[in-house]
Amino acid sequence: MKLTGLIAALLVASVNVATAQTADEIVEKHLAAMGGRDALGRIRTRVSTGTVTLTTAVGPVSGTVEAFAKAPNKSRTLITLDLTSLGAGKIISDQRFDGTTGYVIDTMNGNRDITGSQLDVLKNNGFPTVWLDYKARGITIALTGKDSVAGRPAYMLELTPQTGPHVRAWVDAETFMLVKTSTTIDAPPAGPLEQVTEYGDFRTVDGVKVPFSVKSINSLQTVSAVVTDVKHNVDIDETSFARP
Repeated sequence: MKLTGLIAALLVASVNVATAQTADEIVEKHLAAMGGRDALGRIRTRVSTGTVTLTTAVGPVSGTVEAFAKAPNKSRTLITLDLTSLGAGKIISDQRFDGTTGYVIDTMNGNRDITGSQLDVLKNNGFPTVWLDYKARGITIALTGKDSVAGRPAYMLELTPQTGPHVRAWVDAETFMLVKTSTTIDAPPAGPLEQVTEYGDFRTVDGVKVPFSVKSINSLQTVSAVVTDVKHNVDIDETSFARP
């Protein structure tokens, strides 16, 4: 059993579907739906707390999650699970990224550096959203078609960074909310692994939309997080993101 990182994200609003025809137009409508460029530009840090449920071969286990983010792309996700009923006690997964290097403190599978495509994904992330300045980051976005997500029409876009795996993104065609992403990463010893993340229950916090429901899915497990509290622009010690 390995814990996968949950990366917090944001978005939302209602607009006319017929007006979005290009990738750039969808991106701008998406940013407006999230609260607009000005509101997003005022968000420098975020601390989210909540509960998490992880599927295992012996049934679901629950715990807590704390997520820390700081512009331009620093992140930390701390998951604590209580596996006392399974004879394993308390399990901690603490994934940290300082903008350049990544490290995981993992009491079940052992501490390790984050490398390869997993590190590339963290480097290519942006806070409060990579969509704000994706061109400056050397990322291209292409509209690849239409699809259905949870019975609703969605635009399909593909984000191609200069280095690292492509990311597919589904944007609701009516609300312009980002509802799903998918990318394939190297996950030794399992090998290449498609990681799907679903977002929902969007709420406005300090003028921007934040998903209070985040589900991370791959062929090995599903991690579902329910956010209970979000705070913006709080001081976060730089050591929180660094390898201890």
